[in-house]
Amino acid sequence: MSLQSQEIDEPDDDLFEHHRITADPGQSLLRIDKFLIDRLPNVTRTKIQNGICEGFVKVNDKVVKPNYKVHPHDVITISLPEPPRDTDIKPENIPLHIVFEDDHILVVNKEAGMVVHPAYQNWSGTLVNALTYHFQNLPNMPGNEGRPGLVHRIDKDTSGLLVIAKTEMAISSLAKQFFDHSIERTYNALVWGVPDPPQGRIEVNLGRSLKDRRVTTAFPKGDFGREAITNYQLLKDLRYVSLVECKLETGRTHQIRAHMKYLGHPIFNDEMYGGNEVVKGTVFTKYKQFVENCFKIIPRQALHAKTLGFVHPATQKFIQFDSPLPQDFVEVLEKWENYVKYN
Repeated sequence: MSLQSQEIDEPDDDLFEHHRITADPGQSLLRIDKFLIDRLPNVTRTKIQNGICEGFVKVNDKVVKPNYKVHPHDVITISLPEPPRDTDIKPENIPLHIVFEDDHILVVNKEAGMVVHPAYQNWSGTLVNALTYHFQNLPNMPGNEGRPGLVHRIDKDTSGLLVIAKTEMAISSLAKQFFDHSIERTYNALVWGVPDPPQGRIEVNLGRSLKDRRVTTAFPKGDFGREAITNYQLLKDLRYVSLVECKLETGRTHQIRAHMKYLGHPIFNDEMYGGNEVVKGTVFTKYKQFVENCFKIIPRQALHAKTLGFVHPATQKFIQFDSPLPQDFVEVLEKWENYVKYN
């Protein structure tokens, strides 16, 4: 099959080249993921395959599918949204809100506004910078160097619970549970409108937008993106907005934010997914001003990682943690409750 028949119709983006590999003149036909795994020893095959699907890998300046076979003299480039940088992490004395700790794991309640790990435009002030200061020799997942202790993450402006591995055994156990989707994670979200039906299952593929790589997009036909499943339950109907519980079965980038937008109920004040506009309500100036005041109270997406449950790597017992809604979330929720009550 020729390269032209396998191209993905995707526009060029402002990416930073990290690797450029030219296939030997005697190169035998070989799937591109198998070709790259031998040349990128610190990167897992899964990560390579995901990068190919997301358009980060090009052959002769063309995006290809994972089943493309490398030919002699092919030029393969791997480009990413952030520029190359060494993985040295600067320890920083940043306070951590520790919910639980033993010799194997650490559960923290992350504040909104904190980035989980260093990346482009956020090289300092991250959770990993704090972890590196407070804890020595945290393990790295294979192919995930520079992110010690991490087995998952939540977005910068999402608050809530994260589990950190303190030992090799713990990181292996937790990574497998995340891979198997056996970790229990529930989020609370304030969304625009009221979902109908009040509970349901969103099973729609998600992938990076072909127009803007920062954004995750739903692909309902399933011919692009990766499987993503979110179960939701209405907790509180506030007419114009509602409090919803979301339970993840998978853990894709921006999964809840993208799925709720797909349902037509973007998360309140989620700028990236259209929640920072008046999606539901009246056209009166007084109402618009009320909404603007709410945006000022919670100047971020109203999303909180509330519960986290998993099998302890050492004891093999299931443990679960719960975190209260942060103050900004509580305040904006009370403001909407009062508005609905008196208007």
